[in-house]
Amino acid sequence: MKREIAVFFGMLMGALLLSGNPEAYGAANVSEETQACLGCHETVTPGIVADWKKSRHATVSPEEALKKPLLERRVSFKNPPKGMETTAVGCAECHTLNPEFHKDTFDHNGFKVHVVVSPRDCTSCHPQEVGEYSKNIMSEAHGNLVKNPVYKSLMDAANCMQKFDGVRARLTTVDKLTEEDSCIYCHGTKVEVNGVNSRETTMGEMEFPVLSGWPSGGVGRINPDGTKGACSACHTRHAFSIEMARKPATCSECHKGPDVPAYKVYQVSKHGNLYESDGDKWNFGAVPWTVGKDFTAPTCATCHASLVVNEAGDVIAKRSHKMNDRSAWRLFGLPYAHPHPKSADTTIIRNRAGLPLPTELTGEMAAAYLIDKKEQKKRRAAMRDICLQCHATSWVDGHFARLENTVETTNQMTRVSTDIVLAAWKKGLAKGLDKKESIFNEAIERMWVEQWLFYANSTRFASAMGGADYGVFADGRWYMSKNIQQMADWLHFLEAAHKAAGSGNKAKK
Repeated sequence: MKREIAVFFGMLMGALLLSGNPEAYGAANVSEETQACLGCHETVTPGIVADWKKSRHATVSPEEALKKPLLERRVSFKNPPKGMETTAVGCAECHTLNPEFHKDTFDHNGFKVHVVVSPRDCTSCHPQEVGEYSKNIMSEAHGNLVKNPVYKSLMDAANCMQKFDGVRARLTTVDKLTEEDSCIYCHGTKVEVNGVNSRETTMGEMEFPVLSGWPSGGVGRINPDGTKGACSACHTRHAFSIEMARKPATCSECHKGPDVPAYKVYQVSKHGNLYESDGDKWNFGAVPWTVGKDFTAPTCATCHASLVVNEAGDVIAKRSHKMNDRSAWRLFGLPYAHPHPKSADTTIIRNRAGLPLPTELTGEMAAAYLIDKKEQKKRRAAMRDICLQCHATSWVDGHFARLENTVETTNQMTRVSTDIVLAAWKKGLAKGLDKKESIFNEAIERMWVEQWLFYANSTRFASAMGGADYGVFADGRWYMSKNIQQMADWLHFLEAAHKAAGSGNKAKK
């Protein structure tokens, strides 16, 4: 009876709210189910409701969205979802879809509701976008990290607790919550249902699913319905704004540290300068996005995702949620820059040594798993077309020539550091792959990681995005050179200490 009263009360309050402020919802009708949700959540979670009220989901029905000219559409379905044609896309339209697939579905005030809205739900209106995203490395980010023993070992070296045994510091264990608060925060957790929990609410006692791996907005989140990814990583709930996804601060949440310093480099680049100076005058909500009219310098989305046209309406770049469609090189996260993998699932890659890496430790490419030169040329041309909207050919060609040179020189500098760590392993001064131990926990190994994960990455990002000074003295070229010298000195120190220890043992005998 309590739940029946709650549903009735919710629907009544929702109807009153709508009748009192119809303009807040534009022309779109609000379904009875969503009215019931709003009636309670206007009080329980007012911030969520306020966000939704400002969204296009609240003001434009799927049927109305389909009437837009093709280039202006923000949906990609051919026919509106059945039963949702003329209604706003509200709480019920998203949180009650596909209940049979969602393990987090629970009975809530007479409805079958799930907590985690997944790409399977979003595909009702955005099938093309979801399909593209599924081919994006971001969608596989969870598995690509935790299912690759090399990357998992690197993650453990960052997150594990340590102990000192009187001689050496050793890695011990890592707890799940630390992982979820660290690398998995951006890569995405695996959200699982672990029973139900009863708690007292303003509507009486209610049961809710107990979720592990929650909260999570990681790009490769494994959802309770088995799908991968979180659209809300970029289109933050519950406004799901295209404006937000186009602004660089959104990308900065996961692209800011020294391992992937895209946002920091952007801030000090000329493009970042223009954004900081004039960005408040740009139209981030226009679809399509017109260069020179809606914006005058690129953000991350301009180069990697957005539908961009010129003032004549000619398409310069098609919208893509694959993200690397315009990138010839994969610049970060691995010892050597290399052509992008063919598959978003990088766990299938094996180099000649049998390691799940796209290159050998000595830099040679695992070419069978990577896009070829023809595809690289195609992607470079797609990015170049965007650059040419504001820059002359000689400028653009000069920029890409520098970037290609930077890819080559940073890979060479990484190779030097790799030669040093390989020498340490060969001489028994550090425990390498043949010892079946972590290759990321000893001092010389950690210096090696910093060479490619921090310094080479920063140099390449600065070259790609025009942040020259950042690529020299802020984790850039200076530190690559300095690090090689420190590694060489450390190797010499280890050799000397090893010899001294050996001489001391002989003297005792």
